[in-house]
Amino acid sequence: MISLANISIQYGGRFLFDDISFTITEKDRIGLVGKNGAGKSTMLKVLIGEILAENGSISMDNGTTLGYLPQDKKVRNTLTVFEESATAFEEVQKVERKLKALHKEIGERTDYESDDYYKLLERMTEAQDRLQRLGGLTIREDIEKILKGLGFQDGDFDRPMSEFSGGWQMRVELAKILLMRPDYVLLDEPTNHLDIESIMWLEDFLAGYPGGVLLISHDRAFLDKVTNRTIELVNGKAYDYRTSYSQFMELREQRIEKQKTEAARQEKYIEHTETLINKFRAKKNKAKFAQSLIKKLDRIEKIDVDEKESASIKFRFPPAPRSGKIVVEAKSMTKRYDQHLVLKDIDFVLERGEKIAFVGKNGEGKTTLAKIIHRQLDYEGHCELGYNVSIGYYEQHQAETMDGDQTVLQVIDDAATGEMRHKVRSLLGAFLFSGEDVDKKVQVLSGGEKSRLALARLLLDPVNLLILDEPTNHLDMQAKEVLKKALQNFDGSLILVSHDRDFLQGLTDKVYEFRNQKVKPYIGDIYAFLEERKLQDLAELNLKQEQAKKQEASMDKKDRIAMRDAIRDLDKSIKRQSNKVSKSERRISELESKIAEAEKVMSDPDFYNSHKDPDGFMQDYNQTKVYLKTEMGRWEELAFELEVMREERLEYD
Repeated sequence: MISLANISIQYGGRFLFDDISFTITEKDRIGLVGKNGAGKSTMLKVLIGEILAENGSISMDNGTTLGYLPQDKKVRNTLTVFEESATAFEEVQKVERKLKALHKEIGERTDYESDDYYKLLERMTEAQDRLQRLGGLTIREDIEKILKGLGFQDGDFDRPMSEFSGGWQMRVELAKILLMRPDYVLLDEPTNHLDIESIMWLEDFLAGYPGGVLLISHDRAFLDKVTNRTIELVNGKAYDYRTSYSQFMELREQRIEKQKTEAARQEKYIEHTETLINKFRAKKNKAKFAQSLIKKLDRIEKIDVDEKESASIKFRFPPAPRSGKIVVEAKSMTKRYDQHLVLKDIDFVLERGEKIAFVGKNGEGKTTLAKIIHRQLDYEGHCELGYNVSIGYYEQHQAETMDGDQTVLQVIDDAATGEMRHKVRSLLGAFLFSGEDVDKKVQVLSGGEKSRLALARLLLDPVNLLILDEPTNHLDMQAKEVLKKALQNFDGSLILVSHDRDFLQGLTDKVYEFRNQKVKPYIGDIYAFLEERKLQDLAELNLKQEQAKKQEASMDKKDRIAMRDAIRDLDKSIKRQSNKVSKSERRISELESKIAEAEKVMSDPDFYNSHKDPDGFMQDYNQTKVYLKTEMGRWEELAFELEVMREERLEYD
């Protein structure tokens, strides 16, 4: 368990955290939420010791391990993807060396009844338990499973890290944390680097993770799937809800309404008390009473109402100039990067007023097609814009396209033309840049502030085709809702590249899936697409099974006999292995019963005085625990081998 007690941090005289306390257990799946600047990322850094609190303390059990993924991280580029992932098992190797040394030391000792010997056995038991938890017996299989879940293919494993983008490198960092199997996983916006399929895989992985999870995310669907608890940071305080995000939102509304009612009641009481004070303070026989009322008012703790946001973006796209009926048309279009084929013979049409989503795994060509339409990349084949089409383009890494040495005001002022030059400050104010904020340099802005600035720049010119590539990264929940509503009201055409299912839901009327160098359209929004894809995957599985049956039917008699013999031998092996697993399970049950009986005897307060040989009894008890740990390790190996056999058997079905 991790316990935070009375944590306080302040910056510039303002409390970021004011006397915050909460605990985290290994059963918790916590979503840490709050608007940008509330201190979510800082809280994770406090937990890992990167930032020290001014007051308060953090305590956790000895040996507790934490796995932390920041939003961005400098990654080594000297190793391959597989080699970098394997560095997660440095602790496994360390524990194995420790166990080897302990086994050797125990073998050389003869002081079986000494305290030192018992402590040695305890250390070995702890090391065996840690090795089992770290998965030291299935390293290669675990690495491949995690990497594939996060979107890597077999051919990627031996490629150098330097060949991958920063987002893919961050996936490797996430894989390392999941492979380390720490007691607690701390993740800061993990879905920013993932596509929809990888996000859904990560949801299932975290939902079944054996340790605690504390994550920051602005992806509502992701939070609802993973979390069972929500902690909101607001106005320096932490509100703890034992529920998922959507239920938390309802409870938060109730909390704020209750605060408003109590604050109004308190204000009315204060006004009434002040009236009494003014009425009686000048009267000699009531002066003492007035003074008591004044002291009573001084002791009142003012009820603050936790507003959901102190300010909100005012955001609406300008009316779109009318374009031709066909906005974009591509025929037999192909795109290569040197010898790497990304898109092949693409046919694509976007009509006036259509709002579509580009989805698919990273690297399948979504951003590439967006850039081709925006005329940033060359290509083979045909891709033309329609009559009077004007494009507003938001890049995935928009912050990298802005000059870090420019101020917020300069970025907008330099891009503004005509009548908009007189509205620059008003536009920035609508996006929460006011006063001294407009003089901040881009390089010091947060991710959310940079995203808001880039969106503000989109409003400088009326356009009839918006191309937005991952616009919700770094935006908080409210900013995302404001952007979504603005896009719903936009009367032009929209191409939206996004992995945020909640943001996409109800926003687009067609989904284009990028897969295997092709683009395939689906009518409906993102959830209709996901449902259809599930059905297609099931159909593909059935097709493979039918093909396997046809393949078996086409075999000659000799091959069929050989295959049936192999199946029969494998079934026998599975039965023998299953018996071994059952035998090991019975042995474990016997040892656990023996330990339970011993602990019952030891629970007697007079145990050491009444037992004829307490030291011998304790030696036998500790040795039984060692046997249990050893048998548990053996059972794990046997069960793994059985699972491998069963997987092999499924290939014949």
